[in-house]
Amino acid sequence: MAFIKEESEDLRIEEVFSLKHEETEEQRKKEESEDLKIEEVFSLKHEETEEQTDMMEVKEETEVLHKMEKKDKYNHYDLITREKSFSCSQPEKTGEVRSRFTCQQCGKSFSQEAHLKEHMRIHTGDKPYICQQCGNRFTRKLSLNRHMRIHTGEKPYMCTQCGKSFNQKGHYEEHMRIHIGENPFICQQCGNRFSQKGSLQRHMRIHTGDKLYVCQQCGNRFTRKGSLITHMRIHIGDKPYSCQQCGNRFTRKGSLKTHLRVHTGEKPYMCTQCGKSFIQKGHYEEHKRIHIGDKPYICQQCGNSFTRKVSLNRHMRVHT
Repeated sequence: MAFIKEESEDLRIEEVFSLKHEETEEQRKKEESEDLKIEEVFSLKHEETEEQTDMMEVKEETEVLHKMEKKDKYNHYDLITREKSFSCSQPEKTGEVRSRFTCQQCGKSFSQEAHLKEHMRIHTGDKPYICQQCGNRFTRKLSLNRHMRIHTGEKPYMCTQCGKSFNQKGHYEEHMRIHIGENPFICQQCGNRFSQKGSLQRHMRIHTGDKLYVCQQCGNRFTRKGSLITHMRIHIGDKPYSCQQCGNRFTRKGSLKTHLRVHTGEKPYMCTQCGKSFIQKGHYEEHKRIHIGDKPYICQQCGNSFTRKVSLNRHMRVHT
């Protein structure tokens, strides 16, 4: 039996905005007999970041906010007193002094009060935007609009290389890494590289042993949600994948692909020591144990060991 690794793309992209304003030098004459000049330089520098609402939603939302912010004329505000605070020196020729609205809970800063109010919903848990079709709730209207593409089937982002379309810009950008071969997320324990942060996080469960997804019917645990969903088909008897040649049905798409090799005669897994080929990777792995002498399956009653689990199961009939 082949084990197919499914990775669901849950993705999140963070964007950092920087804001820098330097005020020009101001000169003041003291008295008629003095030629001394005093220069005062004030600098203000903040880094703005927008919070994550979904692994794939952050980048698009912050781009929209950034476009809105460019249109504003800013004044320097103190959020608590709500009073304007002015510098004693003259502003630059642009005449712009940017506003600062700061979250008192986490310290993030925003140039517009409306953006701060949106951000505060993360702390309060307020989700005023509701999908009328499925009832899902969102903190931002933009997030709701993006969610609606699931119901409408709209996929505005299309890959020009393979034609695949996506309903979120973040998913499209992640997909493009496949074509350019970019894998920026690296496992620090084994060195494996991934194109998506979510894939790396799922991979880390191999090292930590975390199995977060539990079957409520039999108690089996899984590292991935997709594996649990596939497993549940065993209990409900769902076999959505059907062979068009013989009518056999399967719970997994990977199982159907493996089965089709019976009809095509394809045996992609070949032993380099004896030349024998196999349809399934699992059978190939079992075969290699013959050459290396590995017998991992041990009978707890008599101590006999076997290269395959099925051989152990067959042996157990001797004791029963």
